[in-house]
Amino acid sequence: MSTSAISIKGLTKKYDGKFAVAGIDLEVAYGEIFAILGPNGAGKTTTVEILEGYRSRDSGEVRVLGDDPQALGEKKYSWRERIGIVLQSSADAGDLSVRETVHHFAKYYERAKDPESVIALTGLSEKADDKIRNLSGGQRRRLDVALGIIGSPELLFLDEPTTGFDPEARRAFWELIKQLRDEGTTILLTTHYLDEAEALADRVAVIAGGKIIEISPPETLGGRHLAQARVTWVEGGKSHERLTSTPTNDVATISARLGGEIPELQVIRPSLEDIYLQMIGGQE
Repeated sequence: MSTSAISIKGLTKKYDGKFAVAGIDLEVAYGEIFAILGPNGAGKTTTVEILEGYRSRDSGEVRVLGDDPQALGEKKYSWRERIGIVLQSSADAGDLSVRETVHHFAKYYERAKDPESVIALTGLSEKADDKIRNLSGGQRRRLDVALGIIGSPELLFLDEPTTGFDPEARRAFWELIKQLRDEGTTILLTTHYLDEAEALADRVAVIAGGKIIEISPPETLGGRHLAQARVTWVEGGKSHERLTSTPTNDVATISARLGGEIPELQVIRPSLEDIYLQMIGGQE
């Protein structure tokens, strides 16, 4: 059995003679949360739709859970049972309750999770008997996730999962995603929120112009961990600033000179957003 839940080699896709995806190589390990970052039009959605089996490719090799989504044949339905998809937007039967909807979808899967457990897991117990049309945006998103995981997927695709969430709802959602990962689910995430990628992803891929610029853990993306730190402090009534590759030594030197505490000390390295914006060159 391959160690990769997703394997892509030389993937290309053109629209009207122009590359939307221009030769992507990518491996996602089982049990990993992998985030794809990139500006609008970078090729993220096309790539994910090819992986989900909803769009054909022009060239390259693709394996998802060991199979080619474009050549499933009789394995199509059994393969689809192994994946879960949470789209950026969805249309629900507004007159059904949360409970009715989740129980209904559970009937489509041979290995369905217990519907009541899924309702609880996604934080919808208090809304279980509410009509879908009466849910808030965040609650509807939780329902989308409930329907995405009801079939016990080995691989879960999340497309911009927390768009429109308030900060508290986003944090709660992140905990749910981490719990799914801890249970063994492989997760492919697309997001425009850099803090979300940093909080959740084991690795991130930055895509621009249909090509992958870099794949790495969030903390080392773009050499972030090696970038100079900005040390700022107040001394003698004046603000000071220094760029340094050895911030610990610099802070120790300043502290010794001042005899202890350093007023208004800050040590700042480039954020993931800083590095990301540098990498995509203002395409966002």
